[in-house]
Amino acid sequence: MTGEVAVLGAGMHPWGKWGRSFVEYGTKAARDALADAGLEWGAVQSVVGADTVRGGYPGYVAGATFARALGWQGARVTSVYAACASGAQAINTARAQILAGMAEVVLVVGADAAPKGFFAPAGGERPDDPDWLRFRVLGATNPEYFGLYARRRMALYGDTVEDFAQVKVKNSAAGAANPYARYRKRVTAEEVAASPVVADPLRLLDICATSDGAAALVLSSMDFARRHGAADPVRIRAVSTATPHYPRTVLDLPDIATDSAAAVPEPATGFRASIARGAYEEAGIGPEDLSLAEVYDLSTALELEWYEDLGLCGAGEATKLLRDGATALGGRLPVNASGGLSSFGEAVPAQAVAQVCELTWQLRGHAGERQVPGARVGLTANQGLFGHGSAVVAVR
Repeated sequence: MTGEVAVLGAGMHPWGKWGRSFVEYGTKAARDALADAGLEWGAVQSVVGADTVRGGYPGYVAGATFARALGWQGARVTSVYAACASGAQAINTARAQILAGMAEVVLVVGADAAPKGFFAPAGGERPDDPDWLRFRVLGATNPEYFGLYARRRMALYGDTVEDFAQVKVKNSAAGAANPYARYRKRVTAEEVAASPVVADPLRLLDICATSDGAAALVLSSMDFARRHGAADPVRIRAVSTATPHYPRTVLDLPDIATDSAAAVPEPATGFRASIARGAYEEAGIGPEDLSLAEVYDLSTALELEWYEDLGLCGAGEATKLLRDGATALGGRLPVNASGGLSSFGEAVPAQAVAQVCELTWQLRGHAGERQVPGARVGLTANQGLFGHGSAVVAVR
């Protein structure tokens, strides 16, 4: 397909709390990706950095920051910010440059050094930002928000805290086999139940941590990949970067309308479902074609929401997939074979890049103990503040 670009290299810095600069993490991931691609830094014609708002000015100009750290060599630089979807937006920017003929080889890097505790809204007062208002007016920090989603699932579909715990059990088993994961210990349902309540009904082990970490990709045109000797590389076939449809802009709740919204036609799908739909349509595939998926599991309950939004099952049927073992390693369609954010924590600009790194290794058959047998098609899904949605389809 004319819209495909090759993934020549993937690299990561392990997630954790290392107490060092995001630049160090990103540079390490970039060098690993270049080594994986078999390319020298001088071959890179463009660098796209996913911004971090916690790194001061260097974080706002991440593309140039990483180019400088690797050694100025004249490459084009671009910096991208889309909150938790920054990495996918950076991938999409790199792909667009390649398909437009602006560059043949592009390095994508995302890295973060996260503070301890909850993420606070960055950038000062933002009264026109609904997410800022959620924090400041409602006092609904992210864990509280995740708890509301969990309660909604319990009320609508009968999900239980035991179901949520099983998502953590599943993901910790995968993360235990991932050398880049922060948490590499299998967790039992009893350990989840014994952890402190953070935002009822969610406990500490139901919610992802904040982390340091980095991920990088080397992307190229298909012509360059062939000249470089990569006859059958992993390919990015689609990138969806979606925004909500009015009036369903946040919760996708049924039967909610105001007088002003009543005359507005309801969208065919909610926001998260539209993210996946855009990727499926561009790639010419459907959920039945997937070998695996990497989704944005800020909480255990939110992972279940993604099963339904990706079309892996119908509304309210996510727990059946989970209980049947379909989404675990060895199941019909593993979800978060990497271990997910449950095992990594959030390094915000890196996480959507890390998802594609995992797809790359899985589609190459290089994922070790967590390998999905015969993996051919993978999908990522991610969502950032202020209406940033993203999904990437990778194939081989």
